[in-house]
Amino acid sequence: MKKAYSRKFLLVVLLMLISASTVFAAEGNGIDSGATAWMLTSTALVLLMIPGLAMFYGGLVRTKNVLGTMMHSFAAMGVMSVLWIIVGYSMCFGPNVLGGWFGWKKEYLLLSGIDDVIMGSGVPEYVFSMFQGKFAIITPALIAGAFAERVTFRGYLLFIALWGLLVYNPLCHWVWASDGFLYNMGAAGAIDFAGGTVVHISAGVSGLVAALYLGARRGYPNTSMPPSNLVMTMIGAGLLWVGWFGFNAGSSISSGLATAQALTATQTAAASGALVWLIIEGIHQGKSTALGFASGILAGLVAVTPAAGVVQPAGALALGASASIICYLAIILKNKLGYDDSLDAFGVHGVGGIVGAILLTFFIRDSWMANAASAAGGWTILQQLGVQAAAVSIAIVYAAVLTFILLIIVNKTLGLRAPADKESAGLDSAFHGEHGYGMLNLS
Repeated sequence: MKKAYSRKFLLVVLLMLISASTVFAAEGNGIDSGATAWMLTSTALVLLMIPGLAMFYGGLVRTKNVLGTMMHSFAAMGVMSVLWIIVGYSMCFGPNVLGGWFGWKKEYLLLSGIDDVIMGSGVPEYVFSMFQGKFAIITPALIAGAFAERVTFRGYLLFIALWGLLVYNPLCHWVWASDGFLYNMGAAGAIDFAGGTVVHISAGVSGLVAALYLGARRGYPNTSMPPSNLVMTMIGAGLLWVGWFGFNAGSSISSGLATAQALTATQTAAASGALVWLIIEGIHQGKSTALGFASGILAGLVAVTPAAGVVQPAGALALGASASIICYLAIILKNKLGYDDSLDAFGVHGVGGIVGAILLTFFIRDSWMANAASAAGGWTILQQLGVQAAAVSIAIVYAAVLTFILLIIVNKTLGLRAPADKESAGLDSAFHGEHGYGMLNLS
């Protein structure tokens, strides 16, 4: 009997040793399985935001333009993904070329040189590349909200391809690449944890330029242009809120304290923005609307995006509230000025991004400031404010100028502004030969 137990004991010990050796072998390749699992999840969450954006935008346009508007988001998933794999990752995260305008590394072309590369964070470089590639998808898709219901589909495809190559990729390199000049500005660089400058300011400003260049929708503002489906818009807003946890918390490129800090700030700012927007509407209009709640969610999320890694919950509350107030005023100003930013891409994303990138300076956690001061031999909030203001100004000017040039090129070649008859018929019928709903009334 004792020999039988001894054999079983030895067998158990042997199995444990085999299991341990397997674990040690897995750890020996440098992979942090926890961080990798979270980054895979975050990548999927950010991708989920694109259908969420499609639903959010699609519900806000007229019935005849639902599919065409949603296709702007979905098409970006194809166009920008292919460009990202071919050259985008190299342009964003390769070493400086052309004086640092963008990056370039031949091993990154077609992702051919990263097949077995594990990054210092313990995450395979494939995962990091795919995560960053989702940001390159959603950014030009955001712009489409500014000129919804009035552009040709083929012109849009060419525009986002050129915009991604010449606007997004350089900005991404400047802010997030280790040798980007904004990354290295000041004691600790321009703070943009998850894309306030790279994503929201660039998209919002570009959307404003496009709306002004292309002109208003025919009949705007005198013709009624009611949303087709606010229920779909609300579902889209919910998907964006969920996906934003990957957007912000995933930008820690880890699974630890920084991840928890960013996730908490994200939830806090979104809730604060939504609540404050409801209060403002209730005071100003006498009613709090579902669309207002959704707009407040986005305003808070946009504002905390650059700040999620450096602010505590109190700062996130303040940023969400501030963004709602200022974005609400920006939309009122838009209505007074009369320009047609169809779905308020600039009013929410552009303005919210600017608010977050600037105001975050006043809510930076003490430990971050202490580290910056230690590295620079002294560093103050006012100095960081100067860095933030410089980064925001550079992003605004660069995005505005390049976007204007690209709009002219696309409009003069393939054509970007839809002809009057096709705009009247609607994007769904004119450019896709389909209808989003089986209804006869396509107003």
